[in-house]
Amino acid sequence: MNSSETIVTLFFYGYNDMSTYAVIITHSTSHAIRAEKILLAAGLDAKMIPVPRHISSDCGTAVRVPTKQMDESKRLMDEKKAPYDRMELL
Repeated sequence: MNSSETIVTLFFYGYNDMSTYAVIITHSTSHAIRAEKILLAAGLDAKMIPVPRHISSDCGTAVRVPTKQMDESKRLMDEKKAPYDRMELL
């Protein structure tokens, strides 16, 4: 399987109006940089942040987006075939 065929499942954990942000977890910093560029180019409010400790004890980066932009973020990531692991609410 090549990188353009990499499709990773997006998980929504308890989507609700109480969470302000979600994070897109990727397998590498370069994937997080690509994700942020894609989302910013589309006008979304994306920001690279360290992966929160309650999500993973590994060092790494994630991309933060408002929960109201989760669906659009997923659509753009899939459309651009940008690899990501999952999305979790903060």
